[in-house]
Amino acid sequence: MSVHAVVLAVETAESSLPFPALVFAAIAAVAFLALAVVVWSFRDVANRHSQKTGGQAGHGADHH
Repeated sequence: MSVHAVVLAVETAESSLPFPALVFAAIAAVAFLALAVVVWSFRDVANRHSQKTGGQAGHGADHH
């Protein structure tokens, strides 16, 4: 089989994906943005409860 025949066969083959590749990229981007919002919402949550930790912000600090 010649290279030209292989290239022609590949060009005429149908894509087996249900959506174009950009749709999958958009879905992944939206998922990562949603996860980033969740992570961002929990920022600085340890410092909100300083009465329970004794006011220490870091776990490994030498403030004993």
